Amino acid sequence: MRRFHLPRIFALAITTALLPLCAHAAPSKADVEAQFETWVQKDLWPEAKANGISEKSFKAAFSGITLNWNLPDLAPPGFPPPKEQKQTQAEFSSPGPYFNEDHLKRLAATGRGFAAQYGSTLKRIEKTYGVPGPIVLAIWGRETGFGAAKIPNSAIEVLATKAFMSTRKEMFRTELVAALHILDGGDVTPAGFKGSWAGALGQPQFMPTSYLKYAVDFDGDGHRNIWTSVPDTLASIANFLVKKGWQRDHDWGFEVSIPEAVSCAQEGPDLSKPLSHWASLGIDRISGKDFPSSEMKAEGMMLVPAGRDGPEFIVTPNFYIIKEYNNSDLYALYIGNLADRIGSNAGAFEGRWGDVGKMLRSDVAAMQKALERQGYDVGGSDGLPGYKTRRSIGQWQAKNGMAPTCFPEATMKSKLK
Repeated sequence: MRRFHLPRIFALAITTALLPLCAHAAPSKADVEAQFETWVQKDLWPEAKANGISEKSFKAAFSGITLNWNLPDLAPPGFPPPKEQKQTQAEFSSPGPYFNEDHLKRLAATGRGFAAQYGSTLKRIEKTYGVPGPIVLAIWGRETGFGAAKIPNSAIEVLATKAFMSTRKEMFRTELVAALHILDGGDVTPAGFKGSWAGALGQPQFMPTSYLKYAVDFDGDGHRNIWTSVPDTLASIANFLVKKGWQRDHDWGFEVSIPEAVSCAQEGPDLSKPLSHWASLGIDRISGKDFPSSEMKAEGMMLVPAGRDGPEFIVTPNFYIIKEYNNSDLYALYIGNLADRIGSNAGAFEGRWGDVGKMLRSDVAAMQKALERQGYDVGGSDGLPGYKTRRSIGQWQAKNGMAPTCFPEATMKSKLK
């Protein structure tokens, strides 16, 4: 932790005094850096101390730390507010390109190699936590390419920058204090405390608060090391899932064929029914295999992420536990499919993704607001077509004499105002 010596403060004061006197002069980056240093010492340190962080750990954490001006979503004090950014996260765009077949094949091949290499560790993890090895491997592969992805950022630098001047300062301040607890606990040194540009840590990409709740020491060395220990990484992922409610001995879901006579407007975790019910409606696995007999009395939920213009699924509660890792239907489907490829040499989903998901979020939000005015529960007008929006569209289509497609379409814009 750098101390604020009087000579430096006087130097800043003299420099400021020599600047042209202008009431509306824009602050410089140097001005903001000085504010940041004061914030660290006068604002953050008292909170950290009150939370039990030692002064030694705090100083070590902030040694050499400056603001990272290259991070997204920054709102520096005194600077113009950031412009609203177009939604670019892949989990919320057109579904088809998300499931890049070449990439999935490479990940599956690598994952099968790791399944053999860490077979005994994965068996012990499955016995301890009840989470299948292929699911754990799939998340590891998706998050950081089985640990191959470079994670060069100082987690403290990222979190401190965002806690000081991002558009979500309070959230990142909470994560920053959690990060200081991690360092204070001695599991990792400041030099090895690496994270993503969003502050997610190590190979499983845990935010610091998640690390404190779910990271485990599975290799028995006394440290919860999700940066360089594969056993700790894999077991921490499994522990996360089981703490979120993973159900032992149940699958994540099945790709199915839903007959035209069965409405697609029945999806969602709040409309779950025994798998036997869905089967009684003529919904079959698209592979031609029977549903496992052990699943027939278990709860299942319809899922049509692209409406009628894409693969269709019956998923289990475990699907929604995967979504706890990343709250996206496409992400959870990706993990499920990759796990099936790793565990049983499955291939791509048989249903084809249609040319959907390219409407402007503003147009989808306008549709959502129109449906809300008519009494439909769309889950919020955020421009993202989640399951409540999809089924509301299907219900609205059926009510107005149209064949339900359960997905926003450009032709609906003029009809839903």
